[in-house]
Amino acid sequence: MIVADRVISDGTVIVDGGRIVAVERRFSKGPAGATVIDARGCHVVPGFVDVHVHGSHGHDVLDDGAPVARLAALLPAFGVTAFCPTSVACTPFVLAAFLKQVSHLRAAGTPGARVLAAHLESNFLNPDFAGAQPVECLRIPSAGGATAAGGTESGFSSNDVLAVIAAHRQDIGVVTLAPELPGGIELVRALVAAGHRVSLGHSGASYDTAMEAVDAGARHATHLFNRMPPVSHRVPGLAGAMLSAPDVAVELIADGVHVHPAICRMAIASKGTGRVMAISDGTAAAGLPVGGTARLGGRRIHAGSHAAELDDGTLAGSTATMDRIFATLVTRCGATVVDAAAMCALTPARQLGLVGHGVVAEGAVADLVVLGPSFDVRHTLIGGQIAYSKP
Repeated sequence: MIVADRVISDGTVIVDGGRIVAVERRFSKGPAGATVIDARGCHVVPGFVDVHVHGSHGHDVLDDGAPVARLAALLPAFGVTAFCPTSVACTPFVLAAFLKQVSHLRAAGTPGARVLAAHLESNFLNPDFAGAQPVECLRIPSAGGATAAGGTESGFSSNDVLAVIAAHRQDIGVVTLAPELPGGIELVRALVAAGHRVSLGHSGASYDTAMEAVDAGARHATHLFNRMPPVSHRVPGLAGAMLSAPDVAVELIADGVHVHPAICRMAIASKGTGRVMAISDGTAAAGLPVGGTARLGGRRIHAGSHAAELDDGTLAGSTATMDRIFATLVTRCGATVVDAAAMCALTPARQLGLVGHGVVAEGAVADLVVLGPSFDVRHTLIGGQIAYSKP
C-alpha cells in the first residue's frame, strides 16, 4: 500500500464506518466477520481527486439533463473518488443550469464519485489562447458587454456572468481567468475575497502581470504549459511565473501528449509533488473509440488517437482517465508510485482543503483504490463502500 511517504508491503488497511481505523504492517484478515478484499500483488492507493474534468464516455458537464451525475457514476472505474466538474466558457443561462446540478449533487450526495465545488474555465480568458474555448462567449471583466475578441455582443455581458457566480458562490471552487485582460487583476482580488480559488490560464500574461496576480491572491495554474506562451530564458512569461512562485500549485495534464514527459519531470522537480496536481482534463471524448464524436460545451469534438480535437484539429482537452495519468507519471515521467499518489490524490486534496482525503492513514476517509500491477483499477472504495470492481 502507498502511505504518505513510503510503500508498505504485505500490509492491511482496516475500514469501519467510512474511515480507515487501522493501517497494519502485516497481512491480516481483520476482525471477525469483516469483508476481505485480497489486494496481494496490487497497489492500494488513496482515491484520486481530479480537479479538472469536463466529461467522459460521451457525457459533457454542460449537456442537457443530468450529465454531472452521469460523470460521477462513471469516474470510480478510473480510480476517481472526488472531482471538480469543470465548465468551459458559456452563456449565463447554461452556467446557472450547470451550477444548479452541482449544488443539488453536493447537497444530496451521489452513489458515485464525490462531487466537489465546480471549476470554471470562465468567460474571462484571452481569446488568443482560447484553444477549444468558444471565443464568442469570452468577455472582458471591466467592459460590460464588450467581448474579449473585440466588438460587442448583445447576448450577455460580463456583469451577467458575475451575477451567476455571485448567486452560486458556495458551489464554485476554482475560477480560471487571464489576468492581463482589462480589469483582470481587480477580478482576481474580488474572487479571492469572495472565497474562490483563482487559477491563471488560457492567458498570455507576462511574468510581471502573472506575479501581480499572485500578489493579488491567485494560487493555482490551469494546465501548466498548455494555452499559454512557451517559457524562454529571457521571457519566462506565465509558465515561468507559475514555476517560480512558491505558493502556487500547478495542474499538469500528464498524459504524455499535452506535455512532454521530460517537461513533466522538469515541472515536478521545480515545484515538488506538494505543488503539482495531476489532472485528466478529460472530455466527453474520453473512453470513445478513435473517430468517435462528442460535445465540449456544445461544440463538436472528436476522439483522436491521442487526445480530443475540434473539427479543425485543435486540441480540445484529453481523452485520458486518471488511472492512465497515474500510470504515465510512473512509466514515462520518472515518478515513483509514492510521488504519483501524491500528485493524483494528496496534493489536490490538500490544495482544495479536503481534510482527511488523499492519504492512506488511520482516521482518514476510506476513499481507496486497488491498482493492479499495470495500474489498472481493480476496486474503488468511496467512504468504505465498494463503488467499482473490475468485472
